Amino acid sequence: MNIYAKYIKRAADFLISLTALLFIWPLLLIVAIVLKIANKGAGAIFTQERPGYKGKIFKVYKFKTMSDETDAEGNLLPDAERLTKTGRLVRSTSLDELPQLFNVLKGDMAIIGPRPLLPQYLPLYTPQQARRHDVRPGITGWAQVNGRNSISWTKKFELDVWYVDNCSLWLDIKIIFLTIRKVFIREGISHEGEATMSYFDGSN
Repeated sequence: MNIYAKYIKRAADFLISLTALLFIWPLLLIVAIVLKIANKGAGAIFTQERPGYKGKIFKVYKFKTMSDETDAEGNLLPDAERLTKTGRLVRSTSLDELPQLFNVLKGDMAIIGPRPLLPQYLPLYTPQQARRHDVRPGITGWAQVNGRNSISWTKKFELDVWYVDNCSLWLDIKIIFLTIRKVFIREGISHEGEATMSYFDGSN
């Protein structure tokens, strides 16, 4: 691990996230209020356990883009049916990721790094794929600017591990600019015909 990744990156992440939160808190408040209404009282913040650095579990924060609507038997409706129009807009502009700045502030995450996935995936990774946890997970990352949810799991993990091996200041700056571009063109948000990324079963 180079000097930037070992010492400088965390300090920069703390300062960037703190500064960003001081400037955008009115936007966060507005989005939270709008989502609370759109989600029919289901709330505006979504929390979920995710594995972070070295697989340590933490709670990730995101804006909630789905309602909690259920069928006649009390089961949650499919994701595509619960994703509201407002939620779709918030997700397509990546505004749903902004609460993760609090995770960065706490040290659970970085601005740039492999995306934190579900804990149940941990035993499914190959030893090589598991190396994605050798750095803090990020709000955006190399895989996100090279396909995001439109690429296969195998390719996504390859890109994650490549980032771990090549982490640098200049690469992080490049990823930030590419992320801004992706947000504006709204590219690679999900697989065609799906509201969210498909689950990883260890085979793809």
